[in-house]
Amino acid sequence: MPIKINMLSSATNVKGQGVGSMYMEQVGLIKEMAESFTVYENRVFQAPITHYHTVDFKFFLSRPFLTSRGASVGYVHMLPESVDGSLKLPWPVKKAFYRYMISFYKGMDFLVTVNPFFVDVLSDKYHIPRERITYIPNFVSGKGFHRVSPAKRAEFRQKYNIAPDAFVVMSAGQIQVRKGVFDFLKLAEMLPDITFVWAGGFSFGAITDGYKEMKSIIENPPQNVIFTGIIDREYMNEIFNIADVMLLASYSELFPVTILEGMCVNLPILLRDLPIYKGILANYYLKAADVEGFADEIRRLKNDGEYYAAASAMSQKGNEFYSKDNVERMWRDFYMRVYNAIPERKRRALTSPKKLPAEK
Repeated sequence: MPIKINMLSSATNVKGQGVGSMYMEQVGLIKEMAESFTVYENRVFQAPITHYHTVDFKFFLSRPFLTSRGASVGYVHMLPESVDGSLKLPWPVKKAFYRYMISFYKGMDFLVTVNPFFVDVLSDKYHIPRERITYIPNFVSGKGFHRVSPAKRAEFRQKYNIAPDAFVVMSAGQIQVRKGVFDFLKLAEMLPDITFVWAGGFSFGAITDGYKEMKSIIENPPQNVIFTGIIDREYMNEIFNIADVMLLASYSELFPVTILEGMCVNLPILLRDLPIYKGILANYYLKAADVEGFADEIRRLKNDGEYYAAASAMSQKGNEFYSKDNVERMWRDFYMRVYNAIPERKRRALTSPKKLPAEK
């Protein structure tokens, strides 16, 4: 009989954030393993496995009841280190939120992090037992993200008012200081012959750090810059296919799902040289330490066909490494380990999922 898993998340309530994309991809992947698992979403019942994707306070309060006879799994999408530079909150509020976040993680029976770099952080800095932490990388389905035909690419470029022969550098994600938006704009000034596209917006509105300054700039961007605003996920493949290069100038990240989306399209991936990428991306990307380095890489990609082809091949290898089969196996092994850790007497006392009002 398939093992019941209750997925709890509010990630899709706010458009344009990567956590929502990760949630949809992960849940979709587990649902395909129907012979092993039955997936429920945001139900109220004592499942063998309750998987918390977001750190909502209502989830925190529900944990003692929902997981008293099963096991709890927490998904680590953020840490205090990755929130700084994203939201502008009073320091006492921010400090309280950080404490709550770590308390939420410490209350879980098992944790999953998308970057092995943060296994050490969770263990050494926040004193969470290492044996409770598992690294499983993100995954993006090739059904939603893939390279399209030249004719379709031209159609998409026309849709977004981009010249057929333009060399396009794109970024995707929330508009935040942490995401390197100011470096993105500086690059556009340095490279006026290149078109820069940013797909994303202010998912959290005025509490976004640097909101007023950034809002003023994006409402009147340089001529060679396009801010698309928040794009529904079903249309994001269009954005990747209009581009020639994917740039992510973020100063801090865990494992942005946008990198995997770009790899699905085999775009050269250009990232800031951060330690967290080394353990997950190996030799699948190009890197630079600052704006001047980014500019040098972009110029070379534009003017050196062999260099561009090699960078595209690196991206393709990355896409092959993070294949569906590999990540699916990791999740299957993990959930089976979690289930087997539940005492038999607790499993026998588990309840059945309640029907939602719409199902009655």
